[in-house]
Amino acid sequence: MNRYRFLDIFQENPNGSLSPRVRINVNGIEFGPGVSFGPGVSFGGVDFYQYKNLDIAAEEQSGVLIFRGFYRQ
Repeated sequence: MNRYRFLDIFQENPNGSLSPRVRINVNGIEFGPGVSFGPGVSFGGVDFYQYKNLDIAAEEQSGVLIFRGFYRQ
């Protein structure tokens, strides 16, 4: 398990939406660069805006970052 900074995995776009920088898998839902979403949108049951300033617990498998949770600071 590795620890990643949120903004190393996601970029915040000029319009305020978020986009993943790499392929990610969240609770079986896989998506990657080119996808953007705003507040209130959930992927795999997770609204990433709620966790924007937290570090991410994940592991990489075959080029996909598999989310395991978030670190509470």
